[in-house]
Amino acid sequence: MTTKNNPPTAPRAVAIHTHGCKLNQADSQELARQFQEAGYRLAPPHAPADIIILNTCTVTAAADAKARQYLRAARRRNPNALIVATGCYAQRAPNELQNLPEVSLIINNNAKPSLPQSAIAALQTPTPPAPQPAPPSDTSDTPPSANPTRTRAMIKIQEGCDQICAYCIVPKVRGRERSIPPETIIAQINRRAADGFREAALTGTQLGTYGFDLPDADLTRLLERILAETGIERLRVSSLQAHEITQPLLDLWRNPRLMPHFHIPLQSGCDATLRAMRRRYDTAQFAAAVALTRRMYPHAGITTDIIAGFPGETPAQFAAALQFANEMRFSDIHAFPYSPRPGTSAAYHQNPVPEPEKRARMAQLLELAAQSRQNFRQSQIGTTRPTLWERAARHNLWSGLTDNYLRVRAPSPTPLSNQITNARLTALDGDYLLAEPQFPLPTIKTTDP
Repeated sequence: MTTKNNPPTAPRAVAIHTHGCKLNQADSQELARQFQEAGYRLAPPHAPADIIILNTCTVTAAADAKARQYLRAARRRNPNALIVATGCYAQRAPNELQNLPEVSLIINNNAKPSLPQSAIAALQTPTPPAPQPAPPSDTSDTPPSANPTRTRAMIKIQEGCDQICAYCIVPKVRGRERSIPPETIIAQINRRAADGFREAALTGTQLGTYGFDLPDADLTRLLERILAETGIERLRVSSLQAHEITQPLLDLWRNPRLMPHFHIPLQSGCDATLRAMRRRYDTAQFAAAVALTRRMYPHAGITTDIIAGFPGETPAQFAAALQFANEMRFSDIHAFPYSPRPGTSAAYHQNPVPEPEKRARMAQLLELAAQSRQNFRQSQIGTTRPTLWERAARHNLWSGLTDNYLRVRAPSPTPLSNQITNARLTALDGDYLLAEPQFPLPTIKTTDP
């Protein structure tokens, strides 16, 4: 019973900030769900909170540096909070994080499922973290949050990688490939749909090999079951390797519930560099996969990753790689400089690309990425795309995501949050496309689970 002398206690707050891939975003959404079930309130990543969690990435040295920057800024903002570092950096180098006085608790990927219990128990210990001086404001440039919303759910279908590419730390921090049973995935999607999510993005490290360790399971069968046994209105596959893209798989995208966006990591457009990287495809296979995808779905967004300055890459090889990437006409390119990761074979290469040259190549890749992004957006002006509206960018201006993965904005006095409409794309506006929502809202036919 609440009395004047016994006021109600506000629920404790947890803030979850996510760096890196969609797999990390899926983990963060699951952590948020567990904390809510434990009675915690979700706070924005920069707001005061009792527990602050950073789900880290460690794919590059820059990712490590951003993690340390965020942890220090979080302590300045919240001098008495329990600050938890988890994720791939915590898995790879817990001792480095242990040396940061800002960090209260380190939880690696293997222990992430029990993180909420560990953090709540640590918060209840009688000795709080030592306070640090707090400045009046913080201007650090921290990455955007991947805190969960009620629009798009990240669903982990597998974890780990057996490919052991020369540059990649992921197998060391995520382990061997292992698939989640279809029944578990379908139940999770149905729960998220019941909670109000309109889209599910299937995430993992190697989605194309899903089901190799399960009886009668593969990615095609999983997608067929999700379409048949869930009511989710939009479904995305976050990434596929070029050699995994086949016509029978792509045929599934004829169902309008599967979103026509394909992320196909390239890493290099030079065959010699691909062999040195130990990738499992060559440029001919990659070009064939892109051509098949574009022939079947002309308006599909096709995005990629490319590394600048891999050890041993000559100027001629980089020029060939740049030309190939230009020919692929990507809708967007995630370009990043090669970063040696401890324990990977490329870190021991005796012919590294000098840093000035690496920066110059990175600048050329970024220029190509900007031009590719601009070209694809311009090609979509005048088309009408199904759009999931996520939030208000400002008063009566709404931000949404098209089926082919374009960020759009539209003015509307009618609230659009978490609504799906057709939207006519009208003009470029910086990194956004301007759109005109079309009403009434379309009905998307689904199969009730």
